Amino acid sequence: MNNVKSDFPILSRKINGQPLVYLDNAATTQKPRQVIEVIRDYYENHNANVHRGIHTLGDESTRMYQRAREKVADFVGASDPNELVFVRNTTEGINLVAYAWGMANVGKGDVIVTTEMEHHSNLVPWQELAKRVGARVEYVAVNQEGELDLDSLEKKLELKPKLLALVHVSNFLGTINPVKKIATLAKKNGTKVLIDGAQAVPQMPVNVSELGCDFYAFSGHKMYGPMGIGGLWVKREVLEEMQPFMTGGGTISEVHTVGTVFAGLPDRFDAGTPNVAGAVGLAAAVEYLEKIGMQNVRAHEKELTAYAVKKLKSIKSIRIYGPRNLEERGGLVAFSVEGIHAHDVAQVLDDEGIAVRSGHHCTMPMHEKLGLAATVRASFGIYNTKEEVDKLIEGLGKVKKVFHG
Repeated sequence: MNNVKSDFPILSRKINGQPLVYLDNAATTQKPRQVIEVIRDYYENHNANVHRGIHTLGDESTRMYQRAREKVADFVGASDPNELVFVRNTTEGINLVAYAWGMANVGKGDVIVTTEMEHHSNLVPWQELAKRVGARVEYVAVNQEGELDLDSLEKKLELKPKLLALVHVSNFLGTINPVKKIATLAKKNGTKVLIDGAQAVPQMPVNVSELGCDFYAFSGHKMYGPMGIGGLWVKREVLEEMQPFMTGGGTISEVHTVGTVFAGLPDRFDAGTPNVAGAVGLAAAVEYLEKIGMQNVRAHEKELTAYAVKKLKSIKSIRIYGPRNLEERGGLVAFSVEGIHAHDVAQVLDDEGIAVRSGHHCTMPMHEKLGLAATVRASFGIYNTKEEVDKLIEGLGKVKKVFHG
């Protein structure tokens, strides 16, 4: 990872006169020059609408879009690129499932199971679906170690839910859930399984074909790709039964005044002009990560997280949240500083050029369970170093001086 940082132009910036230390990767990652240049090349040399013409630029754009789908699908272990639907982000992917699958398969009296640690994007859509169809949402408990209570999970699965929706890696606790084991348990009752992979795909090898799930959603901007593009993988037999989430141009095979015949997979889910540049940029990000190797990415973030946890534990006024077992933790650490609000901590750190996230991280139910209004989160990427963790610790020392003298 030694030469990686030079690939990211923004990391040469100074913030408040200090070198930028970017520790907000769980929110979004920075983009390497290789991704930026591919997007620029697309707009400068190939830009045209896809599937709508036979001219040279249209053909080039269409081929680039198709190749991008193949590249991204292969990266997450899809057996067929047509199982991958391009979406704007994880949130849109989950909402697509809620509407295109949920409205047709979840009805009055049915149960949807999710967990207390979910990001709002994997919680609110199920609450809204339940209200619309008369179903109910049940929550798997999380213990004080930040791990799913498997006894609670088994009790919820006894309700024979139509869907189990859970996060692969928590964006607050950092917990890596045993999703393959959980999917196996859920399948015994015929429950469909959706996994929010927004934090997992950038950090570790993921093979959706081996996890046993039916839906897997992820975002490009969290894996060094552009904003506005992401992926929803759906098992083919499930996807074939789903009707379009949005309709119109691009989703059709034939349109007549008496009705419409929708296109095959995956075109029926590509309403309107797709984000071709985003898809091409995401494919470039995938190639960038593949050159590094996802096992190496995981090892690097694991090492940094262990180092950060050790350093933070040495500060008496800091409380760390999430699993103690670092084998079960992704590349982030959420913490609080006694007597100082998270936003104040983040503001002082920003004065030192250190970017962290403060707030409830779109996990209000989990924060409420722990009696917290907000926490500070430092999340790591491939370009971060132990020296930057040391700067974070120095910055926290200045936080204490500002507020406690």
